[in-house]
Amino acid sequence: MLDLLIIMFERVGMIVAVAFLLTRFRFFQNMVHQDLLDRRQELTAILFFGLFGIFGTYFGVALDMQTFHFENMSWQLTTDEAIANSRVIGVVVAGLLGGYRLGIGAGLIAGIHRMSLGGFTAISCGISTIISGIVAGYFYKKGKHTSPLAAFLIGASAEALQMLLILFIADPFPKALALVQTIGLPMILANGLGTALFMLIAYNVIGDQEKATALQAQKSLRIADQTLGYLRTGMKQDTAAAVCKILLDELRPGAVAMTNKTDILAFVGPAGNGLHGPIQTDITRQVIQQGELVVSDAIEPDPYNYSFGAVVIAPLKTRNETVGTLKLYYPSRQAITDVTIELIAGLAELLSNQLEIAEADRAYQLAKEAEIQALQAQISPHFLFNSMNIIISLIRTNPDEARKLLSSLSYFLRQNLEGTTAKMVTLQQELAHVEAYLMIEEARFIDKLKITIEADPTIMREKIPPLTLQPIVENAITHGIKDLATNAIVHISIQDRGPTIKITVKDNGKGITSERLPLVGNEQVVSEKGTGLGLFNVNRRLIMSFGTGVEIESAPDEGTTVSFHIPKSEVLYE
Repeated sequence: MLDLLIIMFERVGMIVAVAFLLTRFRFFQNMVHQDLLDRRQELTAILFFGLFGIFGTYFGVALDMQTFHFENMSWQLTTDEAIANSRVIGVVVAGLLGGYRLGIGAGLIAGIHRMSLGGFTAISCGISTIISGIVAGYFYKKGKHTSPLAAFLIGASAEALQMLLILFIADPFPKALALVQTIGLPMILANGLGTALFMLIAYNVIGDQEKATALQAQKSLRIADQTLGYLRTGMKQDTAAAVCKILLDELRPGAVAMTNKTDILAFVGPAGNGLHGPIQTDITRQVIQQGELVVSDAIEPDPYNYSFGAVVIAPLKTRNETVGTLKLYYPSRQAITDVTIELIAGLAELLSNQLEIAEADRAYQLAKEAEIQALQAQISPHFLFNSMNIIISLIRTNPDEARKLLSSLSYFLRQNLEGTTAKMVTLQQELAHVEAYLMIEEARFIDKLKITIEADPTIMREKIPPLTLQPIVENAITHGIKDLATNAIVHISIQDRGPTIKITVKDNGKGITSERLPLVGNEQVVSEKGTGLGLFNVNRRLIMSFGTGVEIESAPDEGTTVSFHIPKSEVLYE
């Protein structure tokens, strides 16, 4: 029995080698990850583990029940021979990793093969092999790994089941009993241990691969984080040199270079930076033209005469157009592994994405600047000039008042700029913007202008499109009461009207003629003092937001009232 136990443990070494080789197959990796195998992968797994069971049968030892001598397996057994083998390991592993279908499939292949070899235990061993696949499939848990101890117990139990079936089925019974007494314990221990080792090695090797992949991912993310600040400014010599230095430190190639379509932007090696000027090799031009990664032995010269033997050249693209290359140099072609190529390809794509983001940022910034410029153009230059003149005149005579006006002007301009990004603001914010504007206007008109504000404090958190109220108030002052010598009044009212809020701006100015009244707010009405664009934009935005615009009541020398309604937030939500 001890001799057989030693022999069986020797066979376990073969199991270890097979387990290691299995980790290289995609279907096996998917099984370990508990992913759903497709039909082709499932059939491949069944065939492989079935053949592995056959492999375990042939690498067993034949026991002659008359002499009790062990011999190497032959292609057929006599009626007095049985096999001490590791067939059950492949079947049990198939069931543990893939479930019932894999366990039963592998069990059928290995079991039927065992029956074909003959011997007085052929039927019992064949049936027990199939049952072992069923038992292992029962312990399969999707999304969970089987521990080595559990694998040992399941493998040992499957072998113990085989010993029981030999006792119940094999004939004659005395011979079966003698066989079980001789090979039972060694096979139970060896196959249990082999199953545990198989699972342990599979999990560990694939776990190491996952760790390596995770490290590569971490490295890629670290590189992305470090290079982002540089590439956001575009591909220039200084930014390219900084990126190449980062890649040299992280990836440890011989050197790193970056080019645009025509020139070498940076070359960074152990001795420092160098090699600027036109691209010097056809292989780099080929990558730019074709947009495909290339591994080449054609090395362009460098200023330090490094003995580089190979280079990986990856295209850098924006909007599917190659705009440059990333080049990593290595001592030889053998130093460039598939993992290295995959990593460089991923980094080139990552850097390309950063270049696209940089391009989008620049376009966004240009659009933003244009939007701000358009907004600034809507602010009356006369208003700014007059405001600054008032502040200047007050600096010596009333510096406190000058400081307040300057603060109000700053707040007014800042709110105008912020209004380009916000979709809605509170009534309180909008009213504060108007008050900042009015503080400046009241300083201009001194005692001539009187402003009254009547606002319900309970509705100040309701929302309104930004820059809605101020243009109406500005119109009232600029076109309504500006020419009044005294007693100019502008009244602002914000009232709760149930489901809506009514906002009114009323002045006692010169009013609007009946001919122009239908046009105001509905189109740009050009006058000596403006274009009518402010009120037109307000009316259009209100209609687009709420479906209704401004209402204007006016008559010559009787003043003007501009009003509009906005729904409350709960009504707007409904």
